[in-house]
Amino acid sequence: MAEHATGIRVDVHGSGEANVETGIPVLDRLLERLAEAARFDLVLEVEPGEAEAEVTAAGAALGEALAGPLRAPGARGHGSAFMPSSEALAHVALEVSDAPLVVSNVDLTEARIGGLGTDVARRFLERLADEAGLTMHVRLLNGKDTQHVLDAMFKALGVALAQACETKGDARG
Repeated sequence: MAEHATGIRVDVHGSGEANVETGIPVLDRLLERLAEAARFDLVLEVEPGEAEAEVTAAGAALGEALAGPLRAPGARGHGSAFMPSSEALAHVALEVSDAPLVVSNVDLTEARIGGLGTDVARRFLERLADEAGLTMHVRLLNGKDTQHVLDAMFKALGVALAQACETKGDARG
């Protein structure tokens, strides 16, 4: 199964502007939330195909694009954030690692997200971690509504990634 994005551009020193077209509207919205929370400017277009391939392509493309900024000279290389979305509260902690890994207590395998019967978020996070070289822990502290859970997770991921990409003297108020 081929997976590839037809275009990606990430500016980790942006303002949170996003133009995302993965072919899966719910994933597009989640990546827009991530970019907004991180204040990354993100342009991502995934070549149309099977939905599961589009999810993995989006995760791989973003991971590849962030691998450099995460390892830039003086980059912090780690981040941690709690973010809410209505009743949901999620925490993401991550660090650059030579042994990529995603550990999560969030199980959305039974949820139908964007018409898909698989855990779209887990698949995306695993590809992102693999390509960026990250150890990532995702914790849901509260929340039952699937959309709120996903929003909180992706917002927390955005803030943690922004922290990890910061370089000395780069703190954004």
